[in-house]
Amino acid sequence: MMTRKMLCGSRAAKSTLAVALSLSLSPLAAVPASAQYIVFDPTNYVQNVLTAARELQQVDNEIQSLTNQATMLVNQAKNLASLPLSTLTQLESSISQTQSLLSQAQNIAFNVQQVEQAFTSTYGSVPSTASAATLIAGAQTRWQNSVGGFEDSLKVQAGAVGNISTNSSAMTSLVSASQSATGALQAAQAGNQILALQSQQLSDLIAVMSAKGRADALAQADTATTEAEGQAFYSQFSTLNAYTPGTVTMFSGQ
Repeated sequence: MMTRKMLCGSRAAKSTLAVALSLSLSPLAAVPASAQYIVFDPTNYVQNVLTAARELQQVDNEIQSLTNQATMLVNQAKNLASLPLSTLTQLESSISQTQSLLSQAQNIAFNVQQVEQAFTSTYGSVPSTASAATLIAGAQTRWQNSVGGFEDSLKVQAGAVGNISTNSSAMTSLVSASQSATGALQAAQAGNQILALQSQQLSDLIAVMSAKGRADALAQADTATTEAEGQAFYSQFSTLNAYTPGTVTMFSGQ
């Protein structure tokens, strides 16, 4: 009797367990077979973020490198840009004017051979046997040379003074261009033109000193030759026959 009851209870318990298991497994059976669970991996996420940051930094570096190269090219273009101002035409005109005035030297040009020839024929020692006509002609020639030399000197000085205003304007323009130069080439070209302007001014100074020196030298040479002529006149006078007294008839028939 007890055995039957126990068997019945055992069967009932098994049935109840089976129902419970079936109920507990019923939700799993309702899930589709293709469904997947999403798993978050912190380590992998951090690695991906670091990789993206490195790539972004590399892109920034490349952009900065390209920017630096562009700036370098712009600076090179500025350094190769020519100066938009040139005063060489003005300087060449001033130099040509001064050279023209020097080439117009009267009688005795700025030429070594002509100077030697003039001093051989007109200046220097005077022979004591020279006639009065020869001495007068020589004095006239020397006077003309001296006057011409002074006139030439004044012309050259006037030309140099006339170039001052032109040079001043050119200097102002060149200094302004040098200060506003955008590159090394422009600054160098402005500096070269300033040096050329200074050379032109130095040429004017040399021309003025040469013309004045020529005039002074001709005047001094004239003075020295005049002294030589005076000695020649004295030599001729001293060799004349002495005065000899004689009878002079003042009135005819007496």
